[in-house]
Formats: sequence, structure tokens, C-alpha cells
Amino acid sequence: MKNLTSNFVKGLFLSGVLLMAYSCSEDDSTTEEVTLTQTELKAVLETDDITGGIDLALYELSSNNSSTGKTLSSDCYSAVYSDTGYVATFNNCVLNGSRNVNGTLAVTYDQQGETGSFTASYVDFYVGETKINGTRSFSFSTSSNDNAITFEVTSEMTVEMEDGSIISDSGTKSTTIAFNETATYSIEGSWTVVFEGNTYNVTVNNPLTSEVTCFYVSGGDMDVSKNGLSVNVDFGDTTCDNVALLTYPNGVEEEITLED
Repeated sequence: MKNLTSNFVKGLFLSGVLLMAYSCSEDDSTTEEVTLTQTELKAVLETDDITGGIDLALYELSSNNSSTGKTLSSDCYSAVYSDTGYVATFNNCVLNGSRNVNGTLAVTYDQQGETGSFTASYVDFYVGETKINGTRSFSFSTSSNDNAITFEVTSEMTVEMEDGSIISDSGTKSTTIAFNETATYSIEGSWTVVFEGNTYNVTVNNPLTSEVTCFYVSGGDMDVSKNGLSVNVDFGDTTCDNVALLTYPNGVEEEITLED
């Protein structure tokens, strides 16, 4: 599961770093240029990039049938359970392949059979040098034969990056991880990010999909708008490649290469 988690996080969140720019015309006389940079798109996807491994760890901890006072430990984290949830402590370990995770999360949950829900509260929680505050509320379900896990996550988070920049992230995403001949994931939802005075709204039109071993999102499309001006990003037909198609507001299409 740890190796799968690392591959999933890399395939899911590193795929989103790309560069695009577009312009729109008003009354055929005024041109306003709007640029969406690599830094801005990274900010759009940053919260889930940071918390992806933690999400799966919390799912594993929440799936354990533990009684009040029981402690569950692993090399990376431990949890002490109560009647209403548990307190999870991460001991400066690596969950996402590159950054140490350090801090304590208070988790409250309601789990019944194959479906359930829980909320994790972040207070000055660190992933590397990045500080996280806020909440992530989860509802989850598994398929009857345990070959798929679906998370619906509602976030209200503030992330302070190592350079002091602040990212706020709010919205709901649904992610399904399926374990068949190959492990795949798909993402749906919409969310809003505020970063350096600009507002970015993301809406997934067709689920973003890929195999967890693929470095890029390989299928589906989403709209990304900056301060109300939008561009469509189409990731293709599920072929694992680093190419996406942008469609501008005026209908012009541009094929772009995702960052290596």
C-alpha cells in the first residue's frame, strides 16, 4: 500500500504542472492578456499534492475496528482511539516520496459497514517546511469485492509554503482508486484556490484518469479560470503521454507539453 500510495500521489498531482497563456478581445479594439504560469497551476493543485499520502494513511487508520484507548502504530504514524475518533501522530516520516510529515491530527469519524465519514483537523501541521491549517472532511466507500476505494473530500485549508506564500483551497473532489489488472485513479469535482491576490476556479468536466504508474493525467478534461477568464485543458484518450490540448475562449486550440 505504501508503494502504491507514493505512485498514486506522483501520478495524480505531479501531472498538473504546465504552462499556458491566452488572450481575449473586447469590442474588437481592446485586448487583455491573461497568463496562467507553472507556479499558478502548481498552486491550484498544491493542497492535494501535499496531503495525498496523508489522506490514504487516515483512511487506513479509520478503517481499523479499534476500541477506546487502543493504540495502533506503524513505522510512520500511530493513533490512539476514543469513542468518537482518534488522534494520529506522524513521526517525521516520508509518505509522498520526498517530504517528511510531522505533527498531530485530531480525527472524528462515523463509520458504518462499507461507507463512513471522518474529519481531520490540521493545526500547524508540517509536510517538509510547508505548514497546513484547516480541515479536510472525508466520506468514503469501498466496492463489495474491495477492488476500489472512493474518497469524497471537502477541504477548507490554508497552506503556508516555505517561501512564505499563502495558498487557500476550498471545494469538493471525488477520487476513486481501482485495483484491477492495473491500478487506476479518476478525479471529479470543483474547487477554488486563492493565491497571490488571484482567484482560480477549477471544474472537472470529464473525470481526470490515469494508471497510478503514469507520471501524467492521461484522460479527461477540466476548465481552469483565473479571475473569471477560462481555458479548457484536455488530457487526451488515456494514453500515458505528456501532451494536453488547450482550448481558448475564442475557440483556438493549442497542443502543449506538460513539464517533465
